[in-house]
Amino acid sequence: MTTLSLEQLLDLTVVGASKYAQKQGEVAAAVSIITRDEIRAFGWRTLDQALATLPGVYTTYDRQSSHLGTRGFSVPGDLNTRLLVTINGNRVNDLLFDTGPTGRDFPLDLNLVERIEFIPGPGSAVYGQNAMFGVVNVVTLTGAALDEGQIAVGVQHPQGMSEGRATWGKRLDNGLDVLVSASGMRAHGEDRFMEYGATGLSGTAQGLDGERDQEFFGRLGYGPWTLELVHGDRRKDDPTGIYGSDPLVAGQYQGNLYTLAQAQYDGRFRDDTLQVMGRLFVGQNRYSSRLNYGTPFDFPGVGDWTGGELRLLSTALKGHKLMLGLEVQDITRIDQAVIDPADPANNFLIQSPSRRIGVYGQDEWRFADTLTATLGVRLDHNSTTGGNTSPRVALIWQAAPTTSLKALAGRAHRAPNANERDYYDNLVLVANPALKDETVDTMELVADHRVSDDLRIQAAAYRWIMRDQIVPGVDPVSGLSQFQPGGKVLANGLELSADKTWFWGGRLRGSVSLQDARMADGDKLANSPQRMVKLNFSAPWRAAGVSLGYELQYDSQRQTLDSTWLGGRALSNLHVRTDRWVEGVELGLSVQNLFNKRFAVPGGTSNWQNALEQDGRSLRLEALVRF
Repeated sequence: MTTLSLEQLLDLTVVGASKYAQKQGEVAAAVSIITRDEIRAFGWRTLDQALATLPGVYTTYDRQSSHLGTRGFSVPGDLNTRLLVTINGNRVNDLLFDTGPTGRDFPLDLNLVERIEFIPGPGSAVYGQNAMFGVVNVVTLTGAALDEGQIAVGVQHPQGMSEGRATWGKRLDNGLDVLVSASGMRAHGEDRFMEYGATGLSGTAQGLDGERDQEFFGRLGYGPWTLELVHGDRRKDDPTGIYGSDPLVAGQYQGNLYTLAQAQYDGRFRDDTLQVMGRLFVGQNRYSSRLNYGTPFDFPGVGDWTGGELRLLSTALKGHKLMLGLEVQDITRIDQAVIDPADPANNFLIQSPSRRIGVYGQDEWRFADTLTATLGVRLDHNSTTGGNTSPRVALIWQAAPTTSLKALAGRAHRAPNANERDYYDNLVLVANPALKDETVDTMELVADHRVSDDLRIQAAAYRWIMRDQIVPGVDPVSGLSQFQPGGKVLANGLELSADKTWFWGGRLRGSVSLQDARMADGDKLANSPQRMVKLNFSAPWRAAGVSLGYELQYDSQRQTLDSTWLGGRALSNLHVRTDRWVEGVELGLSVQNLFNKRFAVPGGTSNWQNALEQDGRSLRLEALVRF
């Protein structure tokens, strides 16, 4: 059973913070890295399962999508619009809703991931749109790193889930690196008793929680060139009557299809002092939905985009890492439609094409042996809301060989997405073309200390202020719902974490997070737990020839939209795996919600339900065959 020592973990590089490789101690953030070994040790199948083990991160599942909260902010029903998700630096957030997919809608199988980089705090100085509360950069395996073929199957009860994957990767004798993978999943879901609010209806949503997902990933690498293709197609049935649709009606669903491709060149010149990165990317997003309002209605959405990026990184000037970049995104098509099969005269189409351009620069300046400053700024302009400036500054002091201190400040922004700004049906929702960007300013102090060769502790204290938060409101003219600028939101928090390894292969990673997020008038934010505790322990059990992964997650109570409180939760998950019982076969058993804890999470404005009950205990069996 291979594991990484603490020294090796700290030596891992991070690309997502500045778009070039940095050691963790050099990154201007309280960065966290989740490795491939951890993904295997704990049996995680979705991105949000892995991220939920990190300080300040929590999840909300509304039986449609998984929503990720960071540092006290997760509006019920929000679609991760303020978190940027990338695969090898290629933006995954869609164009219709700004969704940063982290659940089953994430279009990449987690078994193809080399590492997950989570950089909390504002990232707009490098990335622009969406990077308000953090950047999640998923780095994939190469063919050389995999160097084998794999067939994997899994089943899960009581969700009636079955899935399979076929993967092959290798570096050929001519230097061509190849990795291809295809996977699929189907689930019947669970039959749950649902109440439907103002309708007065309730009942068991029987056979309405099904789900399917198909994914493909392909990668070719040769020298400085890389070609990648990511494709994901997910459909989730709806048991909740989302968006005020008719309760307990079969055939209602939402679907998301992603296709992302990029061609990248990464070369070095002038005795390795100049790095040139250029890439071209193209993407498609297809949203589909069928909901009943007396009769069935379809709500298709289309997003197409192309673009490119050029980045120069120079170390020619002593003590400086200078970066300059230009990124252009041409959103050739954003279509939102309503289709009434019973009366096509009610059909309509909303089109919102646009363009984005960003210019950014950063200087990582080592002006003393123990002092480094990072100064960066990005200028963004889009054709719908105009321009925005996103600066960031950081000072990193290596106070001792084992201790570093970081002082960080930055600003990030998000322009309203096409759904918030342009969508209307004149029955429930009206557009707001005057809607402008929301911004967040963050200040943070980070202390990192290596107590010994096998123990590291970290503390991060932060304060953020969001202005012009985009929230559901009421149009004063029509009286219909409309997205509008909301009030100011403030948060203060403290995150304490520790990482301990043992020579015999054991590892314990844990954290405590304290956070207080409120409106400027003092009202507590909904869906914002004030205390969180995380523990992750993995170890080999050599006598039995297996490895164990146990995780504990505690969240304190959360407030719903109607100001009631839902009790806190303490969840345990267990994963056992072995590759020693059968030659060439790895077997795994996962138990989620080990002690069958009953709990609920707040519903959003799109839900009839004020609170949504979550799954109880589930069992998953999996087998992986190598060839």
